[in-house]
Amino acid sequence: MTKAELKNLIDVAAGRKEADLCIKNAKVIDVYNREVFESEIYITNGLIAGFGGEDFPKAKKEFDAQGAYIAPGFIDSHVHIESSHVSPAEFSKLVVPHGTTTVVADPHEICNVCGLDGIDYMLSASENIALQVFLQFPSCVPATPFENAGAVLLAPEIKKRIDNPRILGLGELMNYVGTCNADDDILDKIMVAKDAGKIVDGHSPDIYGHMLDAYSASGVKTDHECATPEQLRDRTRRGIYVLLRQGTACHDVLNLLPGVDDKNYRYCLFCTDDRQAASLVNEGHIDNNIRLSLSTGFDPLLAICMATINAATCYDLKDRGAISPGLRADLIMFKDFKDFKVDNVWIGGKLVASPEGYLAKDEHVKPMKVSGKMNVKDFSAERLRLPLMKNTVRTIQVLPHSVVTDEGKATVSVSEGVWVPDGQDICKIAVIERHHGTGNIGLGLLSGFGLKGGAIATSVAHDSHNIIVAGDSDTDMELAVNCLIKMGGGVAVVKNGKIIGSLEHEIAGLMTDRPGKVIAKELAVLEEDARRELGIHDYADPFMTLCFMALPVIPAIKITDMGLFDVFRFCFTPTEITEE
Repeated sequence: MTKAELKNLIDVAAGRKEADLCIKNAKVIDVYNREVFESEIYITNGLIAGFGGEDFPKAKKEFDAQGAYIAPGFIDSHVHIESSHVSPAEFSKLVVPHGTTTVVADPHEICNVCGLDGIDYMLSASENIALQVFLQFPSCVPATPFENAGAVLLAPEIKKRIDNPRILGLGELMNYVGTCNADDDILDKIMVAKDAGKIVDGHSPDIYGHMLDAYSASGVKTDHECATPEQLRDRTRRGIYVLLRQGTACHDVLNLLPGVDDKNYRYCLFCTDDRQAASLVNEGHIDNNIRLSLSTGFDPLLAICMATINAATCYDLKDRGAISPGLRADLIMFKDFKDFKVDNVWIGGKLVASPEGYLAKDEHVKPMKVSGKMNVKDFSAERLRLPLMKNTVRTIQVLPHSVVTDEGKATVSVSEGVWVPDGQDICKIAVIERHHGTGNIGLGLLSGFGLKGGAIATSVAHDSHNIIVAGDSDTDMELAVNCLIKMGGGVAVVKNGKIIGSLEHEIAGLMTDRPGKVIAKELAVLEEDARRELGIHDYADPFMTLCFMALPVIPAIKITDMGLFDVFRFCFTPTEITEE
């Protein structure tokens, strides 16, 4: 802010000069005192000047709120934009009308495919859009050494970007085992963030006691992997901000709310983490977290605080998160807490969404260096055959509405030394390396998914984003994978030798720049096809659940391009169970 701009702000606040905009007849939500007061709001140069006074000059424009509530814009405290399947510009169109004005995004999905080119694309593609996008530099590229990602980003690479003012810190430390063991590479990354005076995000499922102490001592300040109120309190006790997540596959808000109270709510935020376009269109974004909270009788003003000032405080975003003189005029309007539907959204004092729709004109950036990322070698249906000498096996057991899995045990059918489907709720799962042409294929069995009579495949496979495919027919699985290779990435559904649906993802095999609402409809159709034609269970999202089966930092059994992985033991494990 220049001296002239500061003088203008003070003059408008004091009533000596006209404001650009006055929102009148508003019920203003005060997140500092957790109360509501009736007032006007004066705005100039995108900033809140104040609440007016007697004989104030009329503003250049007036907006009559007609007694509606005006609250600060919502902040998503942890999100992977790539998981929406759409570009940053299209993501803005999907979330801003729901009241989200700022997101803290971790681009480790695209960075796992494209390295520094990925973070540069996300910075560029989110620069000239309505949504305010801040990034965390990914800490885990790759997430573990037990898979092949498209890049390796270590401390020297982080140093090249960490000083960017739009990069707030180090992204989620998913390798919590390595963090607690004080591995050199991880400590080097943490020190880069510490030296730059920036935050370190966490990811600590099922960590307790002294191991949680060790994780916290490393400098981690957030966690979005809590599962119970007790875990929430364990973390807030250590000064860790807990992010109550409501994604497409992970539903944690209702589980965690009983742990939030007047004593610790300041350390509780809302996030979505991974949310597909269809979920954003049909259910919303951070406003959905709030609606879920209100459905339990939760204090509505406390919920607003968790979606605004708490997140701003956590990430040291001093210019937003409240309605106060000198802060950004990122504001939302809604009529009541009963239905809690956002009607109007202002970002930087500009009306960017209304009941008529999205009003901003965003810049779409061409993915010059982050497209065509499909380097698959030595792939065929024969390589999908799963050899078994014994018929007692361990499986990746899908759990309802979760990306956490159990270690399943089953007796399966074997014919001519390979697994064959026998009517059980067990299908084959494979991860095909797509970055370096290694020819790696990891094979295993997936139970509790429901899939029968075909295959589904996606190049969105957290976090290394190789191709992941599930099916009970090697030929159908081959067809689905080849469909993705031909498109350059995306999703595909196959049944009885025919492709019944597919969707191209031209940006790193993760996203598309096509209209978000169109993609939401097409994804919804594909998901319905997968459920109807292949029998995937209602409690599992066909693509979101599948794509997390490749993430070897979330318990208990997962799969990478190098094989079946035991997350608790942090080592590979065979499919066959040998009797002891």
